[in-house]
Amino acid sequence: MSSPEPPTEPPEPDDPTGSTQPTYSNLGEVRAHLLPSKACRPRTPGSPSTDPQPLPPPLPQKILTRTQSLPTRRGLHPSSIQGKPPRRPLLGSHSVDESQAEAGPAGPPAELTFGLADAPLSLSLRDLHSPGAVLAALAAQQLEGLCAIYAQLRARLMGGHPGPCRPGHGFRLLDSSPCAESGDAQYYRVVRVHEEAWHILVAKVPKPGADVPHPWGLELQASLSPHFNLQGLCGLVPEGALPGAPWRGAVALAAEVPERTVAQWLAEARAQPPEEFAWAVALQLLQLSAALEFLEARGAALVELRPENLLLAAPRGCAATGPPRLLLADFGRVCPQPPGPHGPHAPQLGRLLRALLGLAAPSTLAAGLERLAAQLTRWRPSASRTRGALQALLWGPGPELRGRGAPLGPWLGALGPWLRVRRALLVLRLAERAAGGEAPGLEDWLCCEYLAEATESSMGQALALLWD
Repeated sequence: MSSPEPPTEPPEPDDPTGSTQPTYSNLGEVRAHLLPSKACRPRTPGSPSTDPQPLPPPLPQKILTRTQSLPTRRGLHPSSIQGKPPRRPLLGSHSVDESQAEAGPAGPPAELTFGLADAPLSLSLRDLHSPGAVLAALAAQQLEGLCAIYAQLRARLMGGHPGPCRPGHGFRLLDSSPCAESGDAQYYRVVRVHEEAWHILVAKVPKPGADVPHPWGLELQASLSPHFNLQGLCGLVPEGALPGAPWRGAVALAAEVPERTVAQWLAEARAQPPEEFAWAVALQLLQLSAALEFLEARGAALVELRPENLLLAAPRGCAATGPPRLLLADFGRVCPQPPGPHGPHAPQLGRLLRALLGLAAPSTLAAGLERLAAQLTRWRPSASRTRGALQALLWGPGPELRGRGAPLGPWLGALGPWLRVRRALLVLRLAERAAGGEAPGLEDWLCCEYLAEATESSMGQALALLWD
């Protein structure tokens, strides 16, 4: 059967906050309000004038020269200038009016902005003589910038959520064959249309003979808020809404369009170099741990981890060659978490990690992952601690920071300085790549998430799990 094409108009961008309510609006023309103010328009010859006398000649303009002025990324709005006394900047950074120079402040300024209107360091002249105060101010600004980058990347990669289905929505089947096939379901691309807004979703069609899903897990999936590594549901395709559909009855609609499964990826990734393959495995296990951490926080546990039911999708706004987005979709095997102090998913993660590493050649990262697999079986940590250990294996710090066999206490003091240096280096690297026109991707976002949330305590627990 022929594949109908979606509407030619692009969809409105989704809400980056991850709201479950869809936002639809008609596409209209964008007008730019760049007309000059009426008060600035010169009079035309012959225009009527109500002045009783001609205007005096204009006074000569005073020319101020700016030397060594610092560029700023955005201009100041008039509202931000009115009602504020002029602040005297650092000497040599901006030119100063003579009247301001004569009537300068009696004491040193309380705060120096260094010409950056959007990033004040809150440093006084006295603070500049204290290396500790300068380093603390820079570290605070680097962390703030890193958190801002992380939030912007999250909004782009998540892309909002299409929201639940409602009366009045229309549906169109894009393909007669599935775009992906997991162990228990087939996925068909579907367009949901409402007025001039449309979303590409997937119909999740259970395979004949698949295991009966656990109803508690399906109810939990329908109630969860959007998560980057959990398959989100939007409702049901009513029976008869898609003429010619290769299934019967109503089926669930999922928000993310999968491309393949982890099992299919493994069959293709064996040809990668050993270090690249181990890195890709660690990134996928990191995302899986984030999904399991979300379940554990809500008192739920996945009974069985199956690579054929772990979906991979292309993250929004990223290069096709980058790492994929992992989606946990097997909610039919999710049940209430059994009581106990240990992590319910640690043994399964250990077995899955060993199965994945059985295909990997020896490498530095593979050795660390094998160590983690052994520790998962031994200590049975929570998914949160497992995620922290994977982050440390990917981006540090490694065992060289403490030295093998060294006691835990003495090297804990080095974690804070290491974290501040690592944050500064990441911000510089992202800025250098952005200047070259390279957009950050999923791996950059995951690294930003780690360094923005990490503390000395969390890194100490991760290293203790790995190397003690």
